[in-house]
Amino acid sequence: MPPPTDNLRGAALMTVSMAAFTINDTFMKSLSDELPLFQALLLRGIAVSILLAGAAWSTGALRMAIGRRDAFFIGLRTLGEIGAAYFFITALFNAPLANMTAILQALPLTVTLAGALFLREPIGLPRLVAIVIGFFGVLLIVRPGAAGFDVYALYGVAAVMGVTIRDLATRRISAPVPSVTVALAGSLGVALFAAVGATGTDWQPMSARATLQLGGSCLFLIAGYLLSVAVMRSGEIGFIAPFRYTGLVWALALGYLVFGDWPDEITLAGAGIVVSTGVFTLWRERRLRRRITTTAASYPGMEPPRGAP
Repeated sequence: MPPPTDNLRGAALMTVSMAAFTINDTFMKSLSDELPLFQALLLRGIAVSILLAGAAWSTGALRMAIGRRDAFFIGLRTLGEIGAAYFFITALFNAPLANMTAILQALPLTVTLAGALFLREPIGLPRLVAIVIGFFGVLLIVRPGAAGFDVYALYGVAAVMGVTIRDLATRRISAPVPSVTVALAGSLGVALFAAVGATGTDWQPMSARATLQLGGSCLFLIAGYLLSVAVMRSGEIGFIAPFRYTGLVWALALGYLVFGDWPDEITLAGAGIVVSTGVFTLWRERRLRRRITTTAASYPGMEPPRGAP
């Protein structure tokens, strides 16, 4: 087991990473006052792609040959990235930051369920119950059919589906494929998609304020990417993963301070349910992995159990 200092370092990196991603979202939402969706998405995609391409070139990742199987899953991951970017940024332009971030907290639940359905990863009854309860929390946030229902909440759900596809495809990519190559493919895919959408958009002139906001979005998005890589190399992921929910705290604070938005009681209750069930799911997975590791160490050569307790 990693020493406590590594776990604490990883938790701190995860917290700062979530802050970087949320600040990026805040900058993008601020741009909605001046720039059309596809213009903002394209300009950000170009800037981020250039930075990632420079990182890939400096590490030799641009010259790496990729097999057909990996190319397929990179392509699938890129499609998920495109869907997630379009639906989330569209929702972000039209709905409160904290509400959209709260819906995204369902990701550990959707990835766990999709992994069980499509990748045959083990999932026990306790985690399945937690997933069902968590989805009830999402319904409290979205509230389909309720008075004042916002259709952009469904865009947030669609973004969750896109990220789930992206993460599942990422799991199937071979380890030797550099992470920066995978990220660059996703960034280029989003930029090309936005370029197509931008052809039918009336472009707006960029003010100094919008330029600074777009630059801030790019910088914090890259920072989030780099910090998330550092997280994976620090401590025990089962200990660190729950700290991703600090993103909701950042979103609540920034949403209130920058936009004057604060979710109502039902939305906050739904977010609390989603976060609680997500933390339980991550804790359960961590406990299962420890049990399997202990069994394997105690009985060398014994095949670890395939089902979750």
